[in-house]
Amino acid sequence: MTGIDPVEAYLARVLAAIRPVEPVKLGLEAAEGAVLAADAVAATPLPSFDNSSMDGYAVHAADVEAATAEAPVTLPVADQIPAGDTRAVTVAPGTCVRIMTGALMPGGADAVIPVEWTDGGAAEARFSRPVAKGFSIRRTGDDVTAGTTLLPAGARLGPAQIALLAASGHGSVLARPVPRVAVIATGNELSEPGSPLVPGRIWDSNTYMLAAAVRQAGGVATRHRTGDDPQKVLALLEELAALADLLITSGGVSMGGEHDVVKAALSGSGTTLAEMSFGKVAMQPGMPQGFGLVGRGRTPLLTLPGNPVSAFVSFFLFGRPALDALQGLTPRPLPSLRAQLAAPVRSPNGKRSYLRGVLAPDGATVTPLTGQGSHQLGALAQANALIVIPEQVTAMAAGEAADVLSLP
Repeated sequence: MTGIDPVEAYLARVLAAIRPVEPVKLGLEAAEGAVLAADAVAATPLPSFDNSSMDGYAVHAADVEAATAEAPVTLPVADQIPAGDTRAVTVAPGTCVRIMTGALMPGGADAVIPVEWTDGGAAEARFSRPVAKGFSIRRTGDDVTAGTTLLPAGARLGPAQIALLAASGHGSVLARPVPRVAVIATGNELSEPGSPLVPGRIWDSNTYMLAAAVRQAGGVATRHRTGDDPQKVLALLEELAALADLLITSGGVSMGGEHDVVKAALSGSGTTLAEMSFGKVAMQPGMPQGFGLVGRGRTPLLTLPGNPVSAFVSFFLFGRPALDALQGLTPRPLPSLRAQLAAPVRSPNGKRSYLRGVLAPDGATVTPLTGQGSHQLGALAQANALIVIPEQVTAMAAGEAADVLSLP
């Protein structure tokens, strides 16, 4: 990669190199967040038998058609059918059967009267109003008929989708698993949060931030940290490449810095298992970027800048789409809208700026935050949106309409 890439061109290069993870057979408990690799089809109807939608009494509707509050109809209760009862019960004309919600409808009965419309009797029951045939009965297949596509290939499996699969008898599915992402921070200056801090060192925030962003985007993340030894960095990346579907580093890729350890590790001799390119993207923050394939399995690697805001913005522009691509999905862009600027903004010529802002609840206005430095987490934590300033625009006035990306 030479020169300076537009954001879209760089993203296209990243996505073109990513191959979706291979589908595997997953049990439903392991399938949350996975993406179906084949249509899931209903082998049986849902529900698979006629059943009651209420606690009440299964009756012949004709037996209670004359019932009123003033002149209720009384019928003997011949049996009781709880949910799960598989007996072949039949309701004779002039009688009724007590039935629970979800229970198999007995033969002969063509309606269910809710218990609230009766006196709740055990030996006999009084009915104070009539019902039409079919009342409170869930018919076989009225939710899904046999042979229907329950969920198409490409559907992401959330709670509702898993419930539908389970209710239809699918104990497992062929799906692309949730991507496994190894997040690696580099730098001798990093310490673990909660440990004592000495002058010249900082607590590691990037691995926590990026791992949380990965989980929010639908991946699973592990955190790792290493110092500024290129050989150790390379060894860690090659080790993790065998265990992960995507590697994300932060730090060590600045433009010509003496301690660009990630670039040094992946650009030196002996890195036959790494195919990398480093360069600039026309954006602020986050101009220095790198992408490649590492290890025998050619695991994708995104090398993000070390400044936390740069890493944050870079993840949402490149890492989030990469996770979708790994599951064979069309990448989901961040929700975009137009909003009026509540204050003026400035931007360097030739770079697309992503400024932190607070989008009003009605989406009409967006307020740029103070503290736009790429190291300033205080403003980032307040932001719910990124204000996008085009490459050739250097200033926008309060009241102008700007493109805004809504952060999840």
